[in-house]
Amino acid sequence: MIRRRYWLFVLPAVAVLSLLGLSDAAPTPKKVQPIRALLVIGGCCHDYAKQKDILTKGIAARANVKWTIAYDPDKGTKHLNPVYEKPSWANDFDVVVHDECCSGVTDESLIARILEPHRQGLPAVILHCGMHCYRSKGYPRSTPWFDFTGLPSTGHGPQLPIAITFIDKDSPITKGLTNWSTGKEELYNNAAGKMLDTAHPLARGQQTVTGKDGQQRTEDVVVAWTNLYKGKARVFATTLGHNNATVADGRYLDLVTRGLLWAVDKLDEAHLKRAK
Repeated sequence: MIRRRYWLFVLPAVAVLSLLGLSDAAPTPKKVQPIRALLVIGGCCHDYAKQKDILTKGIAARANVKWTIAYDPDKGTKHLNPVYEKPSWANDFDVVVHDECCSGVTDESLIARILEPHRQGLPAVILHCGMHCYRSKGYPRSTPWFDFTGLPSTGHGPQLPIAITFIDKDSPITKGLTNWSTGKEELYNNAAGKMLDTAHPLARGQQTVTGKDGQQRTEDVVVAWTNLYKGKARVFATTLGHNNATVADGRYLDLVTRGLLWAVDKLDEAHLKRAK
C-alpha cells in the first residue's frame, strides 16, 4: 500500500512537469568551441622568445582561444618564418596573429602566399613590427602588405612613454577601455601615406620628443585601427608592443584580446573570460 501511494504521487508530478515544459527547462549547455589561433612571431629587434608566451597566455586568460605558435628564432630581417613554406599554411586556423619582424622579405610570390588566405577572408591581427614587414615593390607608399595592414608605416621614434587616447569609444573593441600611458615604447609613424578608405581608427598615441635642434615637439598618430581587407577579412592592428612591459600590461592584452575576438566576429560573453 505504501509503494502504491508513492508511485501515485510521483507519476502525476512528472506528467505536470512535462506539460509545463519544465522537464527540459535546463538543457545541457552547448559547449563553445575555442577559437583556433596561429601566432606567427620572430625576427629582428624584439624579445620574441618571451613575448610569444606573454601574448598567448595573456590572451588565453581573457578569451576562449586555443593557440598554435610558429616561433622563428632567427633574428634577421630577411628570414621567412618556416610556417609559410606550404601554401596551405593557414588551413587549420580561424585567425592569424602576425607579430613577425622581417622587412627584408620582399619576394612578391612569397608575400602573395602569406596574403592569400586573408584574401579569401581569413581574419587577422597585426602587432607592432608586423606593420613594417614585406617591403616589396611600391614601398614606401603602396605595397600589397600595406593594403592588408590598412595604414602605411615606415619607421618609429625613440623609446619614450606614449599617451594613448581612444578616439572611437563606440567601437565594440574599445568599449570599457580607458586611456593610459605606456612606459618606454616606440611610436610608429604614419608618414608614408594616409590611412586606407577600408581602415578605421580606434586610438591615437602622443609622444613628446626632442629634435636635433633641441626643440621639443609632440608626435600624434594613429596607434590602433581596424581594416577590411579585400572586402572579406577583418583585420585588427596596433603598432604598440615593442617592450615586454607593454606586451604584459593588462590594458594592452585587453585591447588585443578584444581586437582578436572582433576580427573573428565573436566578441561576446561566450568567448570572453575574466582575467585572473
